[in-house]
Amino acid sequence: MSHSIKLPEQLCRLLDGENLEEKQGEGIQLLTQCEDGWPHCAMIGAGEMIALQEDVLRLALWPGTMTTGNVIRTGKATIVLVHGARIYYIRLVLVHLATLASARHPRERFEARMEAIREDTAPYADIVCGVTYRLKQPEEVLARWRETLEELRQ
Repeated sequence: MSHSIKLPEQLCRLLDGENLEEKQGEGIQLLTQCEDGWPHCAMIGAGEMIALQEDVLRLALWPGTMTTGNVIRTGKATIVLVHGARIYYIRLVLVHLATLASARHPRERFEARMEAIREDTAPYADIVCGVTYRLKQPEEVLARWRETLEELRQ
């Protein structure tokens, strides 16, 4: 019997696609492997990944990028995110989904299952925050993210 790895409840809430205004500044690192074997790090935001269920994630990545090419080639990635005074390292196995002909914001879409989740804390220090950012055009980006997340649900 196979055992599916599930996201902790607090990460399900973080990645539920709701309340993007509150989540817009939280950066999520997406690590892939380049053809030369070196790691490649990219950033994604709350509007580019959604937890459809506690064991199913979907990601929307920009077409033609090194990150997207690496995911298509290897079918693997690792997400690193900080939330609730913890760092999470989530290994993903990804399947490339069909392109949506009706997509308003064409993206390469992937469905992911979690291969492993590691939760990291330090007894001698508090983890205060991870990568944070400020959107330059929040209304425009949040609208695009909402549409992208709706397309990921399909």
